[in-house]
Amino acid sequence: MALHCARCERLSGVTGSLEDQLTAVVGRSHVLTDAATRAPYEIDWTRRFAAPSRLVVRPATAAEVARVVRLCADAGAAIVAQGGNTGLVGGGVPRSGEVVLSLRRLAEITGVDAIAGRLLAGAGATLADVQRAAGLVGLEFGVDLAARDSATIGGMIATNAGGSRVIRHGTMRSQLLGVEAVLADGSVVSRLSGLAADSGGYDLAGLLAGSEGTLGIITKAAVRLVSPASERAVALLGVPDTAAALALLPELRRLPSLDAVEVFYADGLNLVCSQAGLHRPLERDWPAYLLVELAGTGAVAQISDTLAGLDFEDVALAFAPDDRRRLWTYREGHAAAITAAGVPHKLDVALPLDRLAEFVDALGPLVAALAPTARCVAFGHLGVGNLHVNILGLAADDWRVDEAILRLVAAEGGSVGAEHGIGFAKRDWLPLTRSSADIAAMRAIKRALDPAGLLNPGVLLPAESASAP
Repeated sequence: MALHCARCERLSGVTGSLEDQLTAVVGRSHVLTDAATRAPYEIDWTRRFAAPSRLVVRPATAAEVARVVRLCADAGAAIVAQGGNTGLVGGGVPRSGEVVLSLRRLAEITGVDAIAGRLLAGAGATLADVQRAAGLVGLEFGVDLAARDSATIGGMIATNAGGSRVIRHGTMRSQLLGVEAVLADGSVVSRLSGLAADSGGYDLAGLLAGSEGTLGIITKAAVRLVSPASERAVALLGVPDTAAALALLPELRRLPSLDAVEVFYADGLNLVCSQAGLHRPLERDWPAYLLVELAGTGAVAQISDTLAGLDFEDVALAFAPDDRRRLWTYREGHAAAITAAGVPHKLDVALPLDRLAEFVDALGPLVAALAPTARCVAFGHLGVGNLHVNILGLAADDWRVDEAILRLVAAEGGSVGAEHGIGFAKRDWLPLTRSSADIAAMRAIKRALDPAGLLNPGVLLPAESASAP
């Protein structure tokens, strides 16, 4: 007669329900099944997208992630991988009872190498964690964004996040030296050597960047670090409109230490000042504001000489760290202020720079014509044409304004997906700015790596039969 042995069952992976099997892998406290404990994992940062999950599982290592994925694959259970849950397009939360696989416990940072200029970060490490680890060896990480305390490295890679320093250092894809990831069958691919001179085969790290968890689950990454700036200077300028801000770009690009060029507008500034209790930053109010940061030797002299040559009448300059952070608050406070004002429709888009001013000018009338009581607040990374368009005052399931704006983006030669990804929110409009051949190639890659379609279904790629709406 065979004797029951719970420990043997745990080791063999042969137990009862999927919940029991996952419990044997990660422990009872890391399989969440009741509604109250699942709830924070089931709604995205905007509060627009939410649905119940089958359960939430929280592995602590790549080996545990691999076992979890194999068990889910055997059970035919779809998986949504989730990092810090700071996503804005519904791409990291369940939609139809999927298993949420949280990567927050994979937060270890190792291999911090000042000689090679790199470190290894678990998918659950936050951007702030990586920035601090880099600082301990006298280096910096080349990406920065306002959600640094909660955004995780895995999620930032999965959406190919950019942030304020893209004009100098590029997006997350540009920081990658290698990745470790679990594929849909539970196999682990790992290339973390970080060798700069390595062209052996396909660039799997580059492929997974921007894949939004549809091709594999990133568990660790080797990322490059950069030399710190010896000086930093920030200038906040008032300008008449977007066209005037863009007219300054050629002069700013000549500055060797240019690090960031951001834009926001009067309505956004009013909201930030109201929500955060801040004083107005300049002597008078302006329709648009340009925030410029220089980082490097001679930054203070460069910004001072440039502004003197341009004869600006209303500008705030900051050189000390606290003063620089104060000026950045007017730009970085936008996301929190908008969310505090309501549930926003967030449309992160990219435009050719020579069409950006026309696009911004058209936004207000377009929204007013479709939803007269709605409120449009825009801001973004001017230097690379990446604009974050936020619409307040619409029902969560009212897609009329979203569609009109995304069609306008396409008409202006832009992209409906910038640094926040496509997610669920914009998948049906992807054909507006990607050709049928592009999408067919992406579907072929998806089928090759995830033939059963269990990794983040319903995200990024429109349905097979879909065309631009």
